[in-house]
Formats: sequence, C-alpha cells, structure tokens
Amino acid sequence: METLNLSGASARSESRLKSLFWPEIENGSDLDYLGAQGYWLCTLVSVISLVFLLATGKPLTAVALLLFYYLGGVGVRERNRYAAAAVFAMYLLDTLLAPGMVRILFSALLLSNLRATWIASGWQPGSEESVLPPRLNETVLDRFRDVVPAWLWPKIRIFYYIFSIAFLLLVVIGLIMLVFGKLSA
Repeated sequence: METLNLSGASARSESRLKSLFWPEIENGSDLDYLGAQGYWLCTLVSVISLVFLLATGKPLTAVALLLFYYLGGVGVRERNRYAAAAVFAMYLLDTLLAPGMVRILFSALLLSNLRATWIASGWQPGSEESVLPPRLNETVLDRFRDVVPAWLWPKIRIFYYIFSIAFLLLVVIGLIMLVFGKLSA
C-alpha cells in the first residue's frame, strides 16, 4: 500500500499549523488534505454547537445548527465556496452575539477554511504532481471523511442552499430585532 501511496498518509507541503491558519496548495495531496481538514473543522463545530445547545435546553436550534454546520462541512469537503462562506458567516454572527476567545479562534479557523476552499475550488491540476490522491474507504473514518461527502453532497446541495439561506436570514432578522429592541428600551 505504501509503495502505491495509498496508505492515506499523504505528503503535505506545509506544517499542520500553517495549513490551519494560512493554507496553500502546491499539489493534489495539499488539496485533498485541506478539504478533509475543513470537513473535520465543520464537523467539530457542529458537534460542539449541538452539545452546548442541548445543555442549554434548545434542542430544535441544536439540531438545526448541527445540520447547518455538518452539511456545510460536506460542501467544504467537495470544494464548494458557498458552503464555506455560509458556515463562516453563521459562526461569525454567532460569535458577535456571544464573543469569547474560543469562538474567536474558531472564527479565525473558519475564515482560513473559507480561504482554503476558495483556492481549492479553482484548482486546475496540470501536472502529474497535481493529481488528487484516491479517496479511501478502508476504515470507518476514511468512509466518513472521503466517501460520505462525495456521495451526499450532490444529493443535498440544493436543499443546503435553501436551508442555509433561510437559516441565515432568520438569524439576521433576529439580530436586527434584538438590536432595535435594545435601542427602543
């Protein structure tokens, strides 16, 4: 497996920290790695949001945000600019409502994720080095990271566009009502 470079350990051209905050794409492995990294980041944000909102007694909002962030992560894995922008915009709005150091860190990571997705969506492989590595399905994590997004995104893309626009509008309207309610009081 290692001889064919199918072991899943792809050679990245930059460190993990640099790829988190200022990613660049030099080859197909970088492209695949950034997509997977963005997917895991959105999945982490969706699970953390679910846990905190369930703990505060808001199950409907928890499920809605889980769907919003996770499906956005699926779009990020498939190099969709809109999905990356929607996830960042929602988290930024949420951070403005309840700022904190962890939220600011995640906002910075999601902004970097947006930049990486923007670069990745325009990737034009032109050499042998630029060929994308194969998506693996040997382990459960491989299937979750590689197979599920490729299978799911074409089926839910239109639903996600409609759902995310409606959800973002709902949040913006709620934010406007909150601001005007405080101003009139």
